[in-house]
Amino acid sequence: MKLTVFLLLRAAPSWLRLDRAERGRIADAALEPFTRDGLTLRHFDAEAFHGRISDVAMIEADDATAYYFAMEQLRDSPLIAEGYFETLEIIPAYENGFRHFEAAHAV
Repeated sequence: MKLTVFLLLRAAPSWLRLDRAERGRIADAALEPFTRDGLTLRHFDAEAFHGRISDVAMIEADDATAYYFAMEQLRDSPLIAEGYFETLEIIPAYENGFRHFEAAHAV
């Protein structure tokens, strides 16, 4: 089954002070590991709707190890290491996991 992970993030004021071109450069480099090894990344803006969470990242992984390694690289990147974003929650999930269970167990 494909693992889906939701990262709930909060942007720091230091991130917002950067110009948009610099933000793009930093984000592109930090998120590059999520574009290979069977990983995909989708980004959702939430700041207009939530006071604590500014961004939601949805990561899909064919392999939990590839996800783990990409997260280690993300933690080492300026996006996290310089404090531009804080990870508030990590929610791993399987889409329709109960259906996979039922099919595997002939329920």
